[in-house]
Amino acid sequence: MRGFGRFMIATLCGLVLAAGVHIISILAMPYLAEDDAFAKVQPTLTAEKAQIISAPGGANTWMPRPDPAVAVAACAFDLRNGPMRISAQTGPNLLSLSFHRESGGVFFAVTDRAAVRGELEIVAMTARQLDEARAAEDENEPSRDVRIVAPEQQGFLIVRVAAPTPSQRPQAEEAVKAVSCITEQAE
Repeated sequence: MRGFGRFMIATLCGLVLAAGVHIISILAMPYLAEDDAFAKVQPTLTAEKAQIISAPGGANTWMPRPDPAVAVAACAFDLRNGPMRISAQTGPNLLSLSFHRESGGVFFAVTDRAAVRGELEIVAMTARQLDEARAAEDENEPSRDVRIVAPEQQGFLIVRVAAPTPSQRPQAEEAVKAVSCITEQAE
């Protein structure tokens, strides 16, 4: 029985160690990946309009399995240069915006249902930039901007517009290309 007990303890220790290594490697993978989503959209940092990364109909893209009925565009942002203002016009097709941290994960998402008079205006900023904007505001005329605080200084925005029928694909492409992502210079 002594030999069997030692064998069971050694096996149990091996399984616990293997499970620990497996969990740690899965959790570390997003931080160690060199060719992550942010690296793919980083060239859009200087663009003032969203850049198409997947057109409806399944055109060439780096996305693993693009939805053929959705136009997808992206804007990268670097809040060290100032807040980023995102402007989008809504139309007949579903439009959604999702804000992602550089290290992965969504921190804010919104659809065209939040639009006011067919327009979505969002300003992404750091907590410090938000404090500065509030301090500079006139008490009698508060800002009407929708302000979101980014958990990291760098990240990216993904814009999706649905094209339920093939005839609506050009409209969806134009809608994602029309989204502006402009960095407001810090004062």
